[in-house]
Amino acid sequence: MKLGTGLFTGQRRPDDDRSMSELYDEILTLGRAIDDAGLDSAWVSEHHFAEDGYLSGTMPTLGALAAATDEIEIGTCIALAPLYDGVRLAEDAATVDLLAEGRLTLGLAIGSNPDEFEQFGVPREERAERLADQVNLLRAAWSAGPLDYDADFHDVTPDVSVTPKPDGDVPILLGGAAKPAVRRAARTADAWCAPSKLSLSGIEKRVDDIRNVREKDGIDGEFTVYALVHGWVDDSREAAWEAMKPGYFYLQRRYAEIFSGETVDELTAERKQKLKENAVFGTTEQVATELERYRAVAGDDTHIIFRTYHPSVGTDAMVDCIDRLGTEVAPMIQ
Repeated sequence: MKLGTGLFTGQRRPDDDRSMSELYDEILTLGRAIDDAGLDSAWVSEHHFAEDGYLSGTMPTLGALAAATDEIEIGTCIALAPLYDGVRLAEDAATVDLLAEGRLTLGLAIGSNPDEFEQFGVPREERAERLADQVNLLRAAWSAGPLDYDADFHDVTPDVSVTPKPDGDVPILLGGAAKPAVRRAARTADAWCAPSKLSLSGIEKRVDDIRNVREKDGIDGEFTVYALVHGWVDDSREAAWEAMKPGYFYLQRRYAEIFSGETVDELTAERKQKLKENAVFGTTEQVATELERYRAVAGDDTHIIFRTYHPSVGTDAMVDCIDRLGTEVAPMIQ
């Protein structure tokens, strides 16, 4: 089982007086810490028009992480596929992969926030079809020679050759919890990412569905299951929860606003309790024990994305947590 962390969002809470430049420098500091700790991966996330500066430039950030790190897989979890110009995404992702010497995984999803679609001029009702078209366009663009693909949502001629080409295959990861999203990943992608809201039984059900779909359709090749888990490693369970709680609850309140398009002033007590139950936090032994449960339902090849990036909890605290995750937790589950 592999273990990575993130998701870097670059958000600035109202009580954080740092500049955006300092927040982006923090991302690079944490990326180097992930590499030094011997973890497997680092991830960025994407949203737009957020007052707190939620990261919008995934490809530039990954380019910087490619230069700041040497070994780890880097990727998007998740890039909002319908909002991209397909050719530019293919070019930018290939460039990042070349800078990273083949370490990029491109995670994509259909998106949700109504304002993002409106401001980009993209019909929200087309998002599933646009994602499928993006995946086909990316595969075609990265293949040798001309595009040889007639895109549904991009006015590009099939005889053009998109450059640069990556040196090898760039894995495509798709997100989503609904049955159509999971089956789309099984049929068209190299990986699927389970969102943090899914229970272990929910993940197990969807992994079984993925395996059944691929077997029925005769799809060979490797397929990786990633699982998002919010958490923290500290000296005790109580200390871990107190360290992550402010940033975790802030992040979840902002997600509630992003996904609904409406203002959320405060999470309900019931919601906070549910979030606490879904998180994995505590000592290294406690965290490792909980993460082993994911192996049991999703298999030995599961890749955990353990979200230690909770806005404004402190760079030093996150570096320490990352170090413990890599040097203490990872050896227990590998």
